[in-house]
Amino acid sequence: MHICKFFSTFAGQMNKIHQIGAYIRHCLTAWNTTGEGIHSPYLFYLVRFILRDRNPYYCFADIERRRELLQHCEDELAVVDYGSKGSPQGAHVVRRVCDIAKNHLERPEIGQMLFRLAVAMRESEKRDLEILELGTSLGVTTAYLASADSRNRVVTLEGSKAVLQVAQGVWRALRLENIEWYEGNIDDSLSIRAREKTDIAYVDANHTYEATKRYVNYLIPRMQEKGVIVIDDIHYSDEMERAWQELKADERVTTSMDLYHVGLLFVDPHYLKRHYRIRL
Repeated sequence: MHICKFFSTFAGQMNKIHQIGAYIRHCLTAWNTTGEGIHSPYLFYLVRFILRDRNPYYCFADIERRRELLQHCEDELAVVDYGSKGSPQGAHVVRRVCDIAKNHLERPEIGQMLFRLAVAMRESEKRDLEILELGTSLGVTTAYLASADSRNRVVTLEGSKAVLQVAQGVWRALRLENIEWYEGNIDDSLSIRAREKTDIAYVDANHTYEATKRYVNYLIPRMQEKGVIVIDDIHYSDEMERAWQELKADERVTTSMDLYHVGLLFVDPHYLKRHYRIRL
């Protein structure tokens, strides 16, 4: 037990060191903060008026109030973890809601960026969107995606039933009714969507090289032409960094954007093969 704890602590420290180095490199090399140099009119608009928008929308305060409540909730959950240290059947652990909320929920600025992205894409495409989230957690980011337009369909996949039940309470409190959820191993749940096209896919599940590559390889053929895959924590560890480098180089990916905390992959064949590091 002590040996396992030692290696877990050591791995966590190595990830922190990697993240610090990646952040310094990002700050030194990121550019295009207002969209200059981006040839696609849509991507220029995305960077200048969506990614850098700081105006609060009507739903942001309500969603953040739910986050704050979760951060103070000390209820314990029997969680099934299918992450990097779990077995195919999942590892059973006990976690407090407040610890999950403080350590695993996406940052407000990323959730709000996803909200703006969904708003802009719906206005551009003039139709209801298909949005897929891999890794529900406590449902806060899901709430941002669903709040963009009640006519969009948001499907979210979560490994742990106990965590998903907390997320459902968040959505009920926010009166969000356009969310569908599936509980269980995400590799199994993904097959449910095999025949569907996706506009926005948000990947925040198993943060390993193999799982990230597997998820994205599944998603790319199922994306709409203007679709975007958003990958969380691309600089979380050496193996996530390796997955990101390989994915942005994939010939099926035309344009990629590194925002440090997340990476965006575009598959539109009309875009030029470009990679942008953007400082938000």
